[in-house]
Amino acid sequence: MKSIKAQMKIQQMSFMLIAVFIFFALVGIFILTIKSSGLKDSATRLQEENALLLVSKLANSPEFSCELAFGSEKTDCIDVDKVMMLKENIEKYSDFWGISNIEIRRIYPKNRNIICTTLNYPNCDTIKILNKGITGNDRYNFVVWCRKEKIGNEIENKCELAKIIVRYEEVK
Repeated sequence: MKSIKAQMKIQQMSFMLIAVFIFFALVGIFILTIKSSGLKDSATRLQEENALLLVSKLANSPEFSCELAFGSEKTDCIDVDKVMMLKENIEKYSDFWGISNIEIRRIYPKNRNIICTTLNYPNCDTIKILNKGITGNDRYNFVVWCRKEKIGNEIENKCELAKIIVRYEEVK
């Protein structure tokens, strides 16, 4: 009889140990879930900040900027002639910026949403420089869209208002 009571006590103790172990395992899983969701939010926030910084720096990068081509050095000025040539060779730069899409859209004067190609340039409004076809969040900055235009026998500088849009992929 005593051995049966002792076996029962041992079984009760082992079940209690298993229950306590399962309880602490569930608490640990709960804490890890909370911390990992915070990591996802942090990664998304960091990616958004990087996109904001990139869109601000992109217009002044050598690949896009007007530099001294339009008389004096301008800030946030995009040389559209240079960008069209970059667009033709974008495969060399596809992973350079670490984003999904780069687009420059003229917004003033009238925007007709005509996508620029070598055939219709300069009678267009949107240059899709990099387009990986990935959806995500957009960040943009207003810039000056400048190009050289031949009017009669003279070449004139023509500058208009545009915005440069950068799209980055969401963290999943």
